[in-house]
Formats: sequence, C-alpha cells, structure tokens
Amino acid sequence: MKNSMRALLTAAAILILSLTTATIVRPQARPAIQDRFASVGGVRLHYLIAGKGDPVILLHGYAQNSRMWRPLIPELAKTHTVIAPDLRGFGQSAKPSDGYTKKAMAQDIHALATSLGLGKQIVVGHDIGLMVAYAYAAQFPTEVDRIVLMDAFLPGVGDWTTVWLLRDLWHFHFYGVTPLKLVSGRERIYFEHFWNDFAADPKHSVPEADRRFYASAYAQPGAMRAGFEVFRAFEQDAKDFAELAQTKLTMPMLVLTGEKASGNFLIEQAHLVDSNVEGVVIKGSGHWLMEEAPQQVIPALVAFINKSQ
Repeated sequence: MKNSMRALLTAAAILILSLTTATIVRPQARPAIQDRFASVGGVRLHYLIAGKGDPVILLHGYAQNSRMWRPLIPELAKTHTVIAPDLRGFGQSAKPSDGYTKKAMAQDIHALATSLGLGKQIVVGHDIGLMVAYAYAAQFPTEVDRIVLMDAFLPGVGDWTTVWLLRDLWHFHFYGVTPLKLVSGRERIYFEHFWNDFAADPKHSVPEADRRFYASAYAQPGAMRAGFEVFRAFEQDAKDFAELAQTKLTMPMLVLTGEKASGNFLIEQAHLVDSNVEGVVIKGSGHWLMEEAPQQVIPALVAFINKSQ
C-alpha cells in the first residue's frame, strides 16, 4: 500500500513539474497588430500599430500598401512601437485630388506622428516609401533617430534621370485620362508588370494572396488616379530633393537594395544626402526585398533598428 501511494505521489509530482515547465517555456504571444484611423492635416489616414517602446515608422511603396510590413511588424513590436500607415491615396487612407509630392506626403506622416505623441523615430521606407522617408528626415531631422531606404531611387539626386528615363520604366510617365481608362477593371493585369518584371524570379515575388489583396485595394474609387499622381509629382520631387540635399543628413542611414534591381545606384545616391551611410546589396533579390529575400532583409532591419548609437 505504501509503495502504491509513494508511486502515486511521485507521478503527481512529475505531472505538476511537467505542467510548470511547459508554462515556463511556452512561447510568448506575438504582439497584436491593430487597425486604426486618424484625421491629420485634413487627411484621414489608416495605419497599423503594434508593440511598445521607441517608435518605428514603416512606409510602403507603389503596387502595395501597409500590408507589406506584416511579416516584419511582430519582430520589431517586441521592443518598439511600430506604426505602418497607408500613405495618402493608398490602401484605406483618403484619396484627395492633390498633395502627392513626397514632401507633402511626409508632412502627413509627421502630423500622424505628432498626433500619436511619438518621440524620436526610426523611419523605414521601401520604393515610393523611401522617397517619403527621405523627405521626412530632411524636413524634420531632429525628430529622426535613424533611417532606412529600401530599393528605388531619390528623384533629383545625382544622375537620377538615368533611372527615371530608362526605356523599360514607361510607367513613370503613364498617367492621365487615357491610362486611367485603360487600367480600369484591369488593375491586376497592370500590377503584374511590377510584381513580375521587377522581381529576380516572378515565381518568388509578391505572393498570390497579397496580389489579390493589392489589386482589390487599387480598384477602389480614386486609388489608381492617386497612384498615378505619385509619379506625376516626380518632377517637383526632383526640385524639392535637390534643394533638401544641399543640407546633408547626419543620422545613421541603412540602404538595402536588390542585386537584380537598383544595385549600387541608391547606395551612391545615399552618400550624396547623408554622411553616415551603410549600404547592403541583397544578393539574388530583385525589387521586392521583403518578399524575395526575407531571411536576409528582416534580420538586417531588426539589427539596424535595435542597434544602440
């Protein structure tokens, strides 16, 4: 009887220990990503927010919206407050008729940051988002701790027209009434050019579920017109950036580019606008860095953002 009781108590102790250990080693829950809206500067902006800590602002590019950052947000939200807005004209944000210079779009984001009471921020931008990120840092340098530019170019900086006027980049000049009529109802066909032709391998580019999501988002009333206005503004952006670049930034800047996309060009431009640049060419990747090379890109972003100055 004593042996049976001893065995029963031993088994109970082992069970309790196992349950306690399982509780201890259970993985921490991923930070929840919330959808929010804010009206700032007369524009209603949609944004994703997660985590607590020093703020990080993530700015998306063309043919996408804030959804592109979802794989990265949980990693950064472990130690930061992460904000990923839909830029003016994109996603669930308002689509006004004007205001698509990158200086103006950066002012939208600054108004959002101010409304949220954010302290000094880290700003990350991909594609059109990197232009907005640079315009943000150049206009509000004392409020930016560090900045990341991801694969595209800066209008008006260095020999930028060799990119803007390349024969296969017709889409930079594709706007107006006729292009809108041509694309209406064919948004998915139009965006396949970007998702496929800008990738190192179209089969390892933007995933199908994301393609459906983005095509639907850009099919909203006013969305394609707004997207085209982003390109129409490039000439003014070039004038603005040429002026802004006269005062070099000094905050740390990480530049990530795709080997099969902008290569060293954006890194060379970055050195013209910032005195503290780290450039990394992502081997084997095209333009869609987050989708084509997440194993290289996400750790590089997390390391740079978490690095102590």
